[in-house]
Amino acid sequence: MTQPQPPSDRPGQTQPTAPDAVPGPQDAPPAPAGFGPPAGFGPPPAPAGQFGAPAPTSAPAAPAGPPTAAATKQFGAGSFGPPPSVGSAAPEGSGRLVAGIVAALVVALVTAGLYGWLIGAMEREVGYAAIGVGLLVGLVAGRVGGRSPVLPVVAALFSLGAVYAGQLVGEAVMGSKQLPVSTQTLLTDHLDLVQEAWRADADFLTVVFFLIAAGAAFSATKKGATRG
Repeated sequence: MTQPQPPSDRPGQTQPTAPDAVPGPQDAPPAPAGFGPPAGFGPPPAPAGQFGAPAPTSAPAAPAGPPTAAATKQFGAGSFGPPPSVGSAAPEGSGRLVAGIVAALVVALVTAGLYGWLIGAMEREVGYAAIGVGLLVGLVAGRVGGRSPVLPVVAALFSLGAVYAGQLVGEAVMGSKQLPVSTQTLLTDHLDLVQEAWRADADFLTVVFFLIAAGAAFSATKKGATRG
């Protein structure tokens, strides 16, 4: 049997050494049981494209915006608008016209009483007061009723009635001073006597004041509507 030779100490000779061992997968410590993702869970792999790259996914949907003109034309102009209201309200112009007529009537009644009281106190017809009646009726009618073409005519008619009623009140006030009867009794129970007294006192100037009062009401209504 041959004995193993000791390593040579001669220069130039290297002693062959064993290569370093590289740890492989078989050398890794086993993973403890119960840890790590279980098999069968997790997102599925993306499908591969033509050259192995992930296939592009679909683009996200664009946020919904206002309907386009084509959609409005297809589904109708009112499809995306507010729901129709139940019933239709009266137009604003007609409501304002009614308010102007009512206001003119109220002013005509008030001014008729004041005009009659003035006639009874002065015991004569006051023409300038008749013009003032027409101006007040027309001004209020225009301010409240607006620019309706019907309102000036209505105001002129109301002013004529106010002047006539005021003159009757004035005749009743003057008659109550001469008779033991009140003004209210003359206007309610003896209106025919009051009208006869008015016809007896009426003259050409009475007609002129009527016309001037009506014209003042007609003009004042238009001016009141312009300023209102």
